[in-house]
Amino acid sequence: MLADRVEVADTSAKRRTGLLKRTGLDPGEGLWIAPCEGIHTFGMKFAIDVVFLNRKKKILKVRPNMVRGRMSISLRAHSVLELPAGTLEATGTVKGDQLEFDHYDEEAAT
Repeated sequence: MLADRVEVADTSAKRRTGLLKRTGLDPGEGLWIAPCEGIHTFGMKFAIDVVFLNRKKKILKVRPNMVRGRMSISLRAHSVLELPAGTLEATGTVKGDQLEFDHYDEEAAT
């Protein structure tokens, strides 16, 4: 499991802001930006692991430990998953892996 608490950035405003206002990501947290072909870490306060996904959520490209002031793109990507730095190494996640997303309804779980 890469994350169990992923926020979805599915509007223009959420995609523009991304993680810029955050001071970090806790283990298990993430941001899924859709649609998205490229990201940057200008103005970020922390490093992140980046996963570029196609429409079927197959990993096209990974950027582990992407530090401040960098850009990364994948023109074939449909979305990007941003995770705490070190997540990819800890989980052994690599290009070609297939991800599965499940919706968690917090209200239904209580």
